[in-house]
Amino acid sequence: MIATEHQAVVYIIDDDPSVRHGVGDLLRSVGLDVQAFSSTHEFLQTKRPDAPGCIVLDVRLPGMSGLDFQGELAKSDIHLPIVFMTGHGDIPMTVKAMKAGAVEFLTKPFREQDLLDAVRIGIERSNEDHQKDRSVAKVRACYEALTPREQEVFCLVTRGLMNKQIAGEMNVSEITVKVHRGNVMRKMSARSLADLVRMADTLEVSRKRQ
Repeated sequence: MIATEHQAVVYIIDDDPSVRHGVGDLLRSVGLDVQAFSSTHEFLQTKRPDAPGCIVLDVRLPGMSGLDFQGELAKSDIHLPIVFMTGHGDIPMTVKAMKAGAVEFLTKPFREQDLLDAVRIGIERSNEDHQKDRSVAKVRACYEALTPREQEVFCLVTRGLMNKQIAGEMNVSEITVKVHRGNVMRKMSARSLADLVRMADTLEVSRKRQ
């Protein structure tokens, strides 16, 4: 069984029922939770659990192709690694999929072990992303608990300004800056300035992903 901190879900999207059943049975045989869909539209209309996972996706589907769907997921901020399956693969298609972040591009018929290996890699990637997301959420919650003045000090401190410079920027005394700075360190659970700078970097990353 492929173990994860939270039970992962593998989403199979293929319009061929025999493929959905065959791939689903294989993945369930190693203890994975599987949900199967006949179309990308059906997948998007279904509420998904907040858990790591990956998508096993046919390239050629009615309506939106698998490659187009890969782009739509990125635009929709849905971060699930994709393992592509196809009976009509070609080199340009493979290169495009892999450059866009696909885990693997498997040509039918493929070895069962190749699929299991690709899904394992996808789940590992997803699990890492989930852990990062939880860390970002924790830092964001701490930052939002700061007062507006403390948030201002946080930004100035992590830009490398000294207390005296911050006092000048904010038009307050150095003692006031020291008090705010101490509150920032305590509320952010930062042990050092380096910790605080890393948190500032994390918050910048989270803003880019929103």
